[in-house]
Amino acid sequence: MNTALSYNGYIADTDISYLHFIKGGPLEDNYRLKQFHFHWGAIDAWGSEHTVDSKCYPAELHLVHWNAVKFENFEDAALEEHGLAVIGVFLKLGKHHQELQKLVDTLPSIKHKDTLVEFGSFDPSCLMPACPDYWTYSGSLTTPPLSESVTWIIKKQPVEVDHDQLEQFRTLLFTSEGEKEKRMVDNFRPLQPLMNRTVRSSFRHDYVLNIQAKPQSSTSQVTP
Repeated sequence: MNTALSYNGYIADTDISYLHFIKGGPLEDNYRLKQFHFHWGAIDAWGSEHTVDSKCYPAELHLVHWNAVKFENFEDAALEEHGLAVIGVFLKLGKHHQELQKLVDTLPSIKHKDTLVEFGSFDPSCLMPACPDYWTYSGSLTTPPLSESVTWIIKKQPVEVDHDQLEQFRTLLFTSEGEKEKRMVDNFRPLQPLMNRTVRSSFRHDYVLNIQAKPQSSTSQVTP
């Protein structure tokens, strides 16, 4: 499938030009993949937009899908309830991720804000963990306009990447070419309270998905 890798000054975003759908679990309709992107921290101690038992991961992958049954396009779906489904995958330090390396090798081409490069063929399913277990809840986008339109599906099992691969993401800049350079790190939304949301899991609930920086109880919490 053909993809285009772009950088808007906040996230490295990969647009998908082929038809890939997900359905099942918490999703009643077919949801079409629109793009995937990453959030990461300045150091390996944080970076993910969700935490598990108060544990942060150094990065988190989001695969963004839109409801192709109820809506005609992504823009309309992003503003309405049940319009989007986002799969979240934790990245943890470990062994080299061979499939991710193809994307990492392209990052120097989009080092500055507002850059775009044709990426060629890439199947993002290679970034998914083998374990099917997940948490799910209804929430919002974590970037503007923060619409309450997302069914979140957070994978329980992280995928491993090595330190050098994470460091390559940290070479991106918040600034355009010619401006004073500012390294792009900590591009994640701060942890948010659960409010009245309910978190469900596809497995026995041995872990707590949470978002509070310093949780005071074991109540399940999530990033809205």
